[in-house]
Amino acid sequence: MSSPSPAAVPVPPASAAPPPGPTAAADPADPATGGPVGAAEAPSGKGAATENFPVGSFLLPPWARPHVAVFYAFARAIDDVGDAPDLSPAEKIARLEGFEAAVTGRETRDPAFVKGHRMRESLRATLVTPRHCVDLIAAFKQDAVQGRYADWDDLMGYCFKSASPVGRYLIDLHGGCRGGYGPSDALCNALQVINHVQDCQDDYRTLDRVYLPQDWMAAEGARVEDLDGAACTPGLRRVLDRCLDGCRALLEEARALAPGMLNRRLGLESAVIVTIAETLVRKLSRHDPVAGRVRLSKVEAALCAVRGVARGMAR
Repeated sequence: MSSPSPAAVPVPPASAAPPPGPTAAADPADPATGGPVGAAEAPSGKGAATENFPVGSFLLPPWARPHVAVFYAFARAIDDVGDAPDLSPAEKIARLEGFEAAVTGRETRDPAFVKGHRMRESLRATLVTPRHCVDLIAAFKQDAVQGRYADWDDLMGYCFKSASPVGRYLIDLHGGCRGGYGPSDALCNALQVINHVQDCQDDYRTLDRVYLPQDWMAAEGARVEDLDGAACTPGLRRVLDRCLDGCRALLEEARALAPGMLNRRLGLESAVIVTIAETLVRKLSRHDPVAGRVRLSKVEAALCAVRGVARGMAR
């Protein structure tokens, strides 16, 4: 799939006032995101602390952080709707369509979609297209009705909707990237597959979803039911290793991201995230995500931050 060039968005110079931050809300706050909770939401309790990557860290420009926080809260809310175990597929899609109406301005008053309204205000202030938000919504609508992926290309098609829009939003918010969206898409899609490998058992047990290429499962003699075991079977291990090989190829492409960023601080952030992703791939290659969730320790994450910043500074 080809990647279009990002739309250039003016980044405020140091002497100019930054785009106004999102309007504060007095509604009860979601403890996971700190944002107001609308009736259309289905909070899972997940938040920035549970992610593999930093969300709006100090590396980003101060003017951008409130907008990134609003985007994360919006993305978290619609993801939670898509994953809510007590909602039917039809109800999930109806709620997601409500968020789409809110973020695109077709609906501006319903407080059930407050995070969509806040996202719309942020997009208006920063001149970023709502396209990225709409693409995320499309991914979570897909989650409501599809739980298997035929092959790697099919899985990548999902990732281009569920992961790539995050990087594209950040690029547009910060003024663009000389390399276009391609390296960012590669990084975001790799992060998505890494997360699928980490959560392969939980996704199957709680959502009956298998984000592993079904043709690889068949070729390696792995069964979907293997995901419910106490440890990886040899066939399932080979499937996971093929997914990690795909991530390595994507991360090789993603190395061009930091040098291409027009905003140096976002370049540093992206270098840190690439380093985190590479470290997770190595760790997942050595450890069994079916036997227990594989994640970075605080020390490992801190080392990734230091190494990533050093890599970004050396570009």
